[in-house]
Amino acid sequence: MANYIMMMGTSSHVGKSILATAFCRIFYQEGRKVVPFKAQNMALNSYVTKDGGEMGRAQVAQAEAAGLEPCVDMNPVLLKPTGNSCSQVVLMGKPIGNMSAREYHKGYSLKAFDAVKEALARLDKEYDTIVIEGAGSPAEVNLKANDIVNMRVAKLLHAPVLLIADIDRGGALASLVGTLELLDEDERELVKGLVINKFRGDVTLLQPAVDFLEKKTGKPVLGIVPHIEKMGIDDEDSVSLEEKQAMPRTGDLRIAVIRTPKISNFTDFDCLAGEEDVALYYVQDAASLGTPDLIMLPGSKNTTEDLLYLRESGLEKAIKELKAKGVPVIGICGGYQMLGEAIMDPLHMESDHDSVRGLGLLPMKTTFSDKKLTSQVTVDCPGLDFLGQCIRGTSLRGYEIHMGQTEFAPDAKHPLRITQKAGKECDRQEGLASEDGLVFGTYVHGIFDNDEFRRGILNALRQRKGLEPLANTHNTEAEKQRSYNRLAAVVRESLDMEKLREIMGET
Repeated sequence: MANYIMMMGTSSHVGKSILATAFCRIFYQEGRKVVPFKAQNMALNSYVTKDGGEMGRAQVAQAEAAGLEPCVDMNPVLLKPTGNSCSQVVLMGKPIGNMSAREYHKGYSLKAFDAVKEALARLDKEYDTIVIEGAGSPAEVNLKANDIVNMRVAKLLHAPVLLIADIDRGGALASLVGTLELLDEDERELVKGLVINKFRGDVTLLQPAVDFLEKKTGKPVLGIVPHIEKMGIDDEDSVSLEEKQAMPRTGDLRIAVIRTPKISNFTDFDCLAGEEDVALYYVQDAASLGTPDLIMLPGSKNTTEDLLYLRESGLEKAIKELKAKGVPVIGICGGYQMLGEAIMDPLHMESDHDSVRGLGLLPMKTTFSDKKLTSQVTVDCPGLDFLGQCIRGTSLRGYEIHMGQTEFAPDAKHPLRITQKAGKECDRQEGLASEDGLVFGTYVHGIFDNDEFRRGILNALRQRKGLEPLANTHNTEAEKQRSYNRLAAVVRESLDMEKLREIMGET
């Protein structure tokens, strides 16, 4: 049987995912067979496993930190919000339908817990350490009876819990004390330590607070983790977009990502933001668009609603005006579908609209269906005409997550070819480029994680501005590993690791 440690928070976005990632890397560095686990994840950033299952990005990052290939046992339930208090429910990697919050919490969640227990049993047999993440707060009394991700998991496993608070938000002491107060006595007993996260400044000034917490709660404070700038690790959900929008915009190239209400998989752009010559920023209205060198349309969990949002907000008009002035536009997945002439939804998978007019920047039409396509892919780019430059690349890796079929004009230019899908050889045209070299779209998420392809696009933008092209100096995978190691080092130094091992029953 494995050893467990579980991260719970006083609220969402306090750093549970990041600390779980840190522990996965720390234990991996120690030679353990460690695996991450989160029973239920609500997020729009998702990933496709080798066998075509869909799971949350946070557990993917944790798996990478643990030296593992991601699998859906690590995240058996994924909820992808579609709007109006409704989510698509993904169970063991496969969508089973849309449910309202009431339908899920009152009728289905406890049924899904059977899959959670089965996934845990499999992991328990294979690994010696399981790092478990909760969701939101365990003290949400209105959701507690049907909650399957917090104390129900802890009690099932008798797992020791670390309760985490984000001091950068303020009110950390009150949130820790208040959360413990709202727990039942047996739940409170499972909380074995407290962690204060995202601290800025002189840590010695916080000692009176530590003393107060330990006396008030009877729980040890394992440590104070500092705020880590430019962490370089994938974000779980759109809450973190608020921080991204506040980041300084410096760099030779200005890249605007359109932040629609149902934006998904915005991790597609993190690698672009990591380039020193790029100032990447997120835009919610036409006035904030400014004069970018490139406009990016991201994926969407509700493409129809997001397309209508572009129209109603004035962003569609602004995008078209900039494109007419020579500003290129790139769309990924849902953003790619929006670039076409129309989106049809005869089964009303996303809305009550039978069809919605697209932006009309690419000669294609998409019809939604009830079948969801999820697979990892390998792609070749024999030649993408972009701003007068020919962008090439081979064995580009990514993944597809989309619904519907797209039909193209007879003379459509497909710049990509899928050479492998779900581990099997294939030869299929992919993506679409406009005749003028200003518009490009693809279903392939993660295509910009491929270093040479990304630098090719950026150098085309540089040459358009009269700037010298830059050599590709980035190794995305190596930098990701460095980020995991850096995170582990900071957390190891910040926390009482001997106390943690005692909590886990190892001393």
